[in-house]
Amino acid sequence: MLTDLPNILTLSRIAAIPLLVLLVALRDPTADLLAAALFTIAGITDWLDGRIARTRRQLSDLGRMLDPIADKLLVGATLMLLVGFHLLPAFGIYPAIVIMLREILVSGLREYLAGIRIGLPVTKLAKWKTAAQMGALGFLLLGDQGAAILGIGGFPATDIGGVLLWLAAILTIVTGWDYLNAGLRHIIQPGAAP
Repeated sequence: MLTDLPNILTLSRIAAIPLLVLLVALRDPTADLLAAALFTIAGITDWLDGRIARTRRQLSDLGRMLDPIADKLLVGATLMLLVGFHLLPAFGIYPAIVIMLREILVSGLREYLAGIRIGLPVTKLAKWKTAAQMGALGFLLLGDQGAAILGIGGFPATDIGGVLLWLAAILTIVTGWDYLNAGLRHIIQPGAAP
């Protein structure tokens, strides 16, 4: 199962993290551009692995377990890099905290519900949250100096990333609340529909 293409793509997101850390730590505009490109490719694999798994009928328990772990590791590591290297715009720490807290909450909730054999399906709004989050992190990794390397000096990559990060945080609160309510229904009324 580890050699199935969807699982290889999922594992590639985890494998990309050390290289992402190295690129961001270099604090160089070219490295910022490469970090943003690597993160974008990793984000695309998130969409691609699920699509391939469904079309090739290569859905597996391993893939269902690894996919959210890879996503959370990639997003968590990237948020920590952005905070640690002071790459967030003003007040950007607040949506970053909201996103991290929601990821921990939903992970714990999913683990509990899995223990009682209840799945928590991903909603369309959660997919929009993920898209906004991935876009935000990609723009923030690129930064204004990375954008200048592309020949688009003056492109407000950091500002766009900041706005998308706040949008992702708002969607994070809404979807986190939805998941929490669905989970609480199973705790309060075992056997309730998700």
